[in-house]
Amino acid sequence: MGWKRKIHHCGSSQQEEVSPTLADEVFAIDEEVSHLTRVKSEPSQRIRESFYADRKRPMSTFKLLAGRECNCSGMGRFSSADCSYALRKHLPVKGPWCVDDMDSEAYISQFSTDGSLLVGGFRAYSSLSPTVHIVNVQNVIRESHANITEIHEGLDFSDDDDGFSFGIFSVKFSKDGRELVVGNNNESICIYDLGANKVTERIHAHVADVNVATFADETSDVLYSGSDDGLCKVWDRRCHRRQKPVGVLTGHLDGITFIDSRGDGHYFISNCKDQTIKLWDLRKMSSGAKDCTPKAYEWDYRWMTYPSEARYLKHPYDQSLATFRGHSVLRTLIRCYFSPMHSTGQRYIYTGSSDQCVYIYDVANGKVVEKLKWHGSIIRDCSWHPYVPTLVTSSWDGYLVRWEATEADKDPSMLKTGKQRMHPEGYTLSFVL
Repeated sequence: MGWKRKIHHCGSSQQEEVSPTLADEVFAIDEEVSHLTRVKSEPSQRIRESFYADRKRPMSTFKLLAGRECNCSGMGRFSSADCSYALRKHLPVKGPWCVDDMDSEAYISQFSTDGSLLVGGFRAYSSLSPTVHIVNVQNVIRESHANITEIHEGLDFSDDDDGFSFGIFSVKFSKDGRELVVGNNNESICIYDLGANKVTERIHAHVADVNVATFADETSDVLYSGSDDGLCKVWDRRCHRRQKPVGVLTGHLDGITFIDSRGDGHYFISNCKDQTIKLWDLRKMSSGAKDCTPKAYEWDYRWMTYPSEARYLKHPYDQSLATFRGHSVLRTLIRCYFSPMHSTGQRYIYTGSSDQCVYIYDVANGKVVEKLKWHGSIIRDCSWHPYVPTLVTSSWDGYLVRWEATEADKDPSMLKTGKQRMHPEGYTLSFVL
């Protein structure tokens, strides 16, 4: 491995660890994905050339409007990239304002695809199980306190032949809403057909817990999975040998906590216990793992801090396009995402963090462009509205809060610094994933 060197002393040898710093590491990204990101999030070349010779010079919204009126682009309107460039100047970093406040840890905060709904999830006193409960959130008239089966439908993912009651770590709908894919601690991926009301596929995917499984794009034919074995795998349901991945991507040095697809069938990102987010291109995958590298250090992310000596280690066969560092992944399966296409052209990657902040990275240069601070505990999940500059975060301090691009002067409803708490009332230390 590239992070240690041997020094010889009188016939004996010892290992001296090299400890690089973040300042020593030069950010590198694949030229193709960098170009595609800029094309979707920056003004067109024709508009730029009409005002500036220097492509790197920032362009004001006034210049964009003038370019549209002069029809510099030849389209007679703003392109989607022009819109993204104008909107991404207004990031949701003001606030926060309270959405909900419970006496248990907030784990989930997700906008629906069209942005009309926000779903929040808080920890309940229950154990891991192979059952997923599906709820019709549109039917708000029906409420039940005595019999929750009136509004909850249990989907059983257990295998009668297995005899092992596993726990589910991730759940994801297909784009058409007809299927669910889950990752679990039975080292497998399961796909549930809602129309047939049964599990239609079981794939023994990894040699450790599968912390995340998701669909690559709207076709639902390709799946991504990430595991505590440190590998990202790609699965194609159209292949005859469905129990074998069509590709493996190596580069992480610890367990993968989350995967988010860019939605184009090529790129995705993964969050990992090695304290990094990595960007991948499935076209660069291998047929198998070249080197299933064991953890460089033995540690337990649920209660230990990450070894400082391991923070800048690199996998010898790293296939990723870029690595993003700065946030921390401890205690729970922290999630990461691409920013919305409509308002940012997917220019950013954002993630929760165990250091109580939200990090927003620029895909093109790897820099942290914003760091949202207010929560008093781990931020496990966050969600950027698909069309408006609103970001919602969920934390183990029991708060579900929103961040906006603007704020009114002296807004009394805005949460104040100093009002945070480390944990909600009735909190007891737990290692629930």
